[in-house]
Amino acid sequence: MWQRDRAGRDMKRFIEGEERSQTTLLPECLDDYIAEENPVRVVDVFVDELRLNELGFEGAEPAATGRPSYHPAVLLKIYIYGYLNRIQSSRRLEHEAQRNVELMWLTGRLAPDFKTIADFRKDHGDAIRKVCREFVLLCRRLKLFTDGIVAIDGSKFKAVNNRDKNFTDRKLQARMEQLEESIKRYLVELDRADRDPTAVLPDRVAHLKEKIAKIKEQMRTLGEIGEQMKASEDGQISLTDPDARSMATSGRGTGIVGYNVQAAVDAKHHMIVAHEVTNVGHDRDQPGRYCQACPGGHGGAGPDCPGRSRLLRRPQNSRVRTCWHRCACAEAIDLGKHC
Repeated sequence: MWQRDRAGRDMKRFIEGEERSQTTLLPECLDDYIAEENPVRVVDVFVDELRLNELGFEGAEPAATGRPSYHPAVLLKIYIYGYLNRIQSSRRLEHEAQRNVELMWLTGRLAPDFKTIADFRKDHGDAIRKVCREFVLLCRRLKLFTDGIVAIDGSKFKAVNNRDKNFTDRKLQARMEQLEESIKRYLVELDRADRDPTAVLPDRVAHLKEKIAKIKEQMRTLGEIGEQMKASEDGQISLTDPDARSMATSGRGTGIVGYNVQAAVDAKHHMIVAHEVTNVGHDRDQPGRYCQACPGGHGGAGPDCPGRSRLLRRPQNSRVRTCWHRCACAEAIDLGKHC
């Protein structure tokens, strides 16, 4: 006998789902929806074992008076879950906490609003970095970094700074030339008005003089920026985000004003060993910075570090320029196959 769906269509030989209005004698618990191998179980155990007070999380001890607050462990679990699943927005995390079964299980059906999540992330930046350090130490204790090989690569992240608000020597010179050309064009038009008053309307003359005054003010402002640029170490000035720098990207004629995020990843288990945010646009000097953070435990990032002589790069025309850092204390491995 054929079955029909709500729209009256035949449902022969299809996998059938459960009836939505069907009641059960013993409702399923939330834990039944989370598999034993689900990564959220690792997040739950890891956060519960942290000493949040020592790491710098405020509110780990409840206040005697006032409205109860969310425990930092709950908010930290939400933050880590968002990091693992590429959910950066606090508003999206709030939405996921209300509908995502994994987050419901992780937080005990708690759903903080986006402002609470955003404030937690803003106020506990140093503590969250210490949590990352604790995770790296845990991976070392579990011997997940025993091979001593890490892949180092950088990614460009756009800053909240418009390209027009970033100045280099070349940009400043080009802008000054544009303003000078504009002044010349306006002066030619004013000269024509002097020779033949009927050729240019009086209102137009007043407007041209106002434009010339504004351009001269812009040139004085650019001159002040040029003086500030001389005092800068790298010859760049960003007005909105002072730490952001202009960086070239892979596309021709493209570039962003942002940061270069360097990450060192374990080659075997793909664990992030160390990361750093820099405003240097190239990766040439970055591998040496990770000598001290390398799983082998070699200290120092100077020219005498044994790992610096064992840096291998991909070809220059490769889209991804990954450096493989071989610690001197690790076992001998043929690195040529990785490049």
